[in-house]
Amino acid sequence: MGVAGTGKTTVGQQLALALGWPFFDGDDFHPQANKDKMAAGQPLTDDDRWPWLAALRGLIEQKLKEEETAVVACSALKASYRTYLLPDDPRLALVHLTGPRTLIQERLQARPGHFFDASLLSDQLAVLDPPSASEALTVDCQLASTEIVTTIYRYLSLQSICE
Repeated sequence: MGVAGTGKTTVGQQLALALGWPFFDGDDFHPQANKDKMAAGQPLTDDDRWPWLAALRGLIEQKLKEEETAVVACSALKASYRTYLLPDDPRLALVHLTGPRTLIQERLQARPGHFFDASLLSDQLAVLDPPSASEALTVDCQLASTEIVTTIYRYLSLQSICE
């Protein structure tokens, strides 16, 4: 989880590869209307986000029911979103990627062809309820992605989520 530009997709894909698990990008679950809105520089409202969150929760519930593993990347900015998304289940772990605003802004401006307009970073930062240490592992996105993946892998091992 984290605001746009923190590396959720890059790290998630690398982590999934290291674990041999499938990867799901939350961006792929947004309806086209949400993508169009963000591309136009308009922040999403809770009304826009709830159907997207419901789709992601459905995926998470399906994976838990089928006892399958997966890495899912999404913003999950508010505590209420995370409460909705993540049932109380010891098989789940939350990782929060965070970093300096200037770095994140540079990353957003440098990624071509993505629907997320870099001007929306301020809105995401304003909406963000950072998770507590008991809720999530927080990792600095300034680290190399391989170092972030190693940190997450160790965390998951300590939580007995991956062996």
